[in-house]
Order: sequence, then C-alpha cells, then structure tokens
Amino acid sequence: MKKALVAGASGGMGYALVCELVSRGIDVVAFSRGKEKLERLYKGQSNVIIFSGDALNQDDLMEAADGVDVIFHSVSFPYQEWVEKHLKCIDIMLEVAKIKGAKMAFVDNIYAYGRQINQLVTEDAKKEPHTKKGKLRLQMENRLKESGVPTLIVHMPDLYGPNAENTILHETLKNAVLNKKANFVGSTKAAREFLFTKDGAIAMVELALRQGAYNQNWNIPSTHPITGDELMAIIQEITGYEKKVRTVSKSMIRFLGIFSPFMKEMVEMMYLTENPVLLSGEKYQKEINLWPSTSYRQGIQETISWMKEN
Repeated sequence: MKKALVAGASGGMGYALVCELVSRGIDVVAFSRGKEKLERLYKGQSNVIIFSGDALNQDDLMEAADGVDVIFHSVSFPYQEWVEKHLKCIDIMLEVAKIKGAKMAFVDNIYAYGRQINQLVTEDAKKEPHTKKGKLRLQMENRLKESGVPTLIVHMPDLYGPNAENTILHETLKNAVLNKKANFVGSTKAAREFLFTKDGAIAMVELALRQGAYNQNWNIPSTHPITGDELMAIIQEITGYEKKVRTVSKSMIRFLGIFSPFMKEMVEMMYLTENPVLLSGEKYQKEINLWPSTSYRQGIQETISWMKEN
C-alpha cells in the first residue's frame, strides 16, 4: 500500500488510522466534511493530503480516491440518520472502489452479532441481530461481501482515545477532566470492552497490508474486559476526580429519548451495557504476529492529555 484514503478522518478512529498509516510511510488522503477540523488535526503533517468533501457525494469521493490502493471506511452518522445514510454511503464507496480498482477496509462495531451470551464471540458466530441498528450493520456487511470488491471487515468494541469524542467513554472523561459530575452509561459492575483507538488502528492497518486478510471478517478485542468501577478508579487516580459518578440507566435513557432523537435511538443498544458482547481475538492472534496491548491506564492517560491540549 502506497496511498490510502481515510473517509471519516475527523473522527476518533479515522484520526488514529491516519496517524498509523503515516507512521508507516504511507501517503494518506484525510477525507471528511469539516475542513476546519481537518486542518486543525493534520495541517503541516507530512504525507497527509486534506480533502474536505461529502461521503454521500460520489464525485467528491472519486476525486479524493485518485491513485489510492485502499479506502478505509470510518464514516459515522448520528443514530437517527443511520437508515437514511449508511447504506447509501456504503454503495457509493463501493462504486468508487470498483472504478478506482481499490480495496476497502471497513471499521465495524459489534451490533451485527446481536445477543451473544456467556462466550467469547468468534468471527464464525451466527449473526442474528435483534435491533434495528444491528440489522442495518449486517446489511452493510452483506453488501460489502457481495460487491466483488476486496474488503476486510473489522469488528471493534466501544472505542476511546484521542479525538474520539462521539463515544460513550468520552462522555465520562470530559466531565471528570473538568471536575464536573461525571456520567457512566450502563452498569458500573458489568465487565465490558473498551478498545484504545490507536490499538485498533495498528491492528487494522496491519490487516490492510496483507493480501490474504481481505474478504474476511476480523475481531479486534480490547486487552481485557473492565468494569465501570475499575475504569473510574483509573480516571480518579489520573485526574484527582472525587465526585460521585452518576450511572445512566436504560430507563433514564428512555426518558431522555422523549426530548432527544439521539437518546431515543440509543435505548435499544443498552442491552450491550447489561449483557456485553465480548470478542475473541484468537483468529487475529493466530494469523498476525503483532498484538496491540495498550493498558487502560496508559490509554486513558493519553486520551486525557490530548483532551487537555485540544
């Protein structure tokens, strides 16, 4: 891979992917709608071409994808816009990839797996999503597989890291850093996975560099599951935060949904905070002799430092 396009480069995972690709000497087109944020993140950075455009506009993507070997799909939309935009975005990106002769690497979450009880979930697990968003993610996955474009689909749990502002854990961290009352979404007793974006990017780029990794699904778990109580202990140690933490329950989210379209759409995903889906990384560990393993303490420290600086 000599040149890559990262669509969604202004988001947390997109930012980590751009940084990881550049660190390996790969030229990157950083693509997103917000030119101002792209310039704030990448202006003056060698090997990065800033391209402000709309992922739902095929002409924009065609121009941005000129000469690229791999298109990284890291575009996200607000929950309430998923039905309208996600499938359209996948179709446009696949068409561009076909015309340009590029491969595709898709940043996916765990929603398509649906409920998976008492087991580490492998890539072969039967996908029977019971939520609207899970069913939509499975549709997206199937379109990638049926497209004829070489694709790799990378499933990751909840993310956190520098510039990862649209994440559950960011909502906790931002108030702790400001020493305001912090919220934690879901039970603080259930062990869940949170993946540091830099680790996810290392794993994904490593896969994208290997021809044999395409036309497959890959799970990238975190270093280990962790409870909210354990996370808060780390956050308190780093920030000095001493206030109580407010637990945001499903019933609270449902109530807020009366006033907020985003919260209304979030209700159905709260099962993941009660019965977490935990990923098996056995396939990746077996095939790739590289395992990203940033500790939660180090990852949270780097995230908080980035928040304070930016």
